[in-house]
Amino acid sequence: MRTQKIPIALAIAGSDSGGGAGVQADLKTFAALGVHGTSAITCLTAQNPARVSRIEPCSPLIIRRQIETAFAKLPPAAIKTGMLFSAEIIRAVASCLKQRPNALLVIDPVMISTSGRRLLKPDAMKVLQQKLFPLASLITPNLDEASVLLGAPLRSLDDMRKAARELHRRFGCATLIKGGHLPNATRATDILFDGKKELRLTSPFIPGLRLHGTGCTYSAAITAHLALGASLPQAVMRAKRYITHAILHRQTAGEHTVLNHFH
Repeated sequence: MRTQKIPIALAIAGSDSGGGAGVQADLKTFAALGVHGTSAITCLTAQNPARVSRIEPCSPLIIRRQIETAFAKLPPAAIKTGMLFSAEIIRAVASCLKQRPNALLVIDPVMISTSGRRLLKPDAMKVLQQKLFPLASLITPNLDEASVLLGAPLRSLDDMRKAARELHRRFGCATLIKGGHLPNATRATDILFDGKKELRLTSPFIPGLRLHGTGCTYSAAITAHLALGASLPQAVMRAKRYITHAILHRQTAGEHTVLNHFH
């Protein structure tokens, strides 16, 4: 029987001991979409769907070694970053990735957990924008993250459209604004702007549902589809379908509702 060759994607993110977000969500998503997932863990967290009780960052040295060792034998076609936590970690990651420009980079600018815990130190914000954003093919901020990056709240679909264009202007990369928590919305709408075209993606909005790991899973699905050879708009559209079905076919683990990565 002939061995099937599959593409490789790398997740650079924190570890979620609850299994719903972070590297765990990334690797489940990669596997579900037929991509071999490698990882570089940036932080260890003690968390579950309800709270993050402790964060311990990994040293920049071990983060660099994880990335370098993965690249040595398993070079990825696409990479995603999630929780990076500190300026020191961001500099280490950027230094590694700057030397390897061939892989497409998706940045999920993780700032605050679903439960409200800060996952990016305040002094790391400028470093993220200066060192890592210029290397990105795509950044995927949610409404709150885009508001922080721009210094102004996003309250409407028109605000999202303007925000996507402004972030592209500032950083030169395609931008996906995720509008799942837009006030009074009847549909979950995201806006992709790549510098030339705008793409609007919509899905059913389920009021009152607060799932852990949706942002990680969405960006991981985009990364997987890029590794599989899709164009950026195709990858985002396919990832939107994937995360929508992961939500619609959600499951229960213990007392918590969780995404269905293998729907």
